[in-house]
Amino acid sequence: MPEETLHLPLIQRVLERYKDTAGALLPVLHAIQEDVGYVPDVAVPEIAHALNLSLAEVRGVISFYHDFRTSPPARHTLRLCRAESCQSRGAEALAAQLREQLALDDHGTTADGAISLRPVYCLGACACSPALELDGQLHARLTPERLSALVNGCREEEAC
Repeated sequence: MPEETLHLPLIQRVLERYKDTAGALLPVLHAIQEDVGYVPDVAVPEIAHALNLSLAEVRGVISFYHDFRTSPPARHTLRLCRAESCQSRGAEALAAQLREQLALDDHGTTADGAISLRPVYCLGACACSPALELDGQLHARLTPERLSALVNGCREEEAC
């Protein structure tokens, strides 16, 4: 049995919880992603049927919002701020360093699924630019050396 089908009972519980909620699509997608870690393909027809939407409407919302994932998340997520304050303090050079060090584009995940890179446009740490969030923890006043150490720490953790 494919792994995705193991999520069907959970998806059904979420749909049951939101069945009478007007405008339930976003809350349903958030709840599924919270519980499963991503919105699996098997959920799309279930959601469409339960909410009387087309498959295209459900897929359109999933693809429009960058925070929804359609595959399991990486074990570590790097979110580098690319807003003006961080840009003025070297974020673009740090982004280039990350892309080279990880061999990724700005929205990529390493082949081993260990690290994903996501640009963001404000982490609320403008006074401490440039800033990065690693697995939900803020790292401010980044330098190229500190950034390399963070990435290497993720990789070493994976090797253990």
